[in-house]
Amino acid sequence: MRPETRSGLRPGTGSGTGSEADRPSRWHRTDWMALLSGLLFLTVGILYLSVPTLHPGVMLPVVLGGLACAGFVSVIARAVRRQP
Repeated sequence: MRPETRSGLRPGTGSGTGSEADRPSRWHRTDWMALLSGLLFLTVGILYLSVPTLHPGVMLPVVLGGLACAGFVSVIARAVRRQP
């Protein structure tokens, strides 16, 4: 995924040095799969630390379902992004 250039920015309006103002601002799109997967694994880790009696057989479907939902959101976000 390549960074995109924000359109509509005028040179010289940014704060900083002159060379910074001459080049356009670059940004990356949000990677929803990575973001939601990271949040899922943080939540699972916190649950394992706070509830030590939690059975792994219960958490496996929760993790797999969470990854499936993160993948679905990622696909939907990519489809919405590509619409003109």
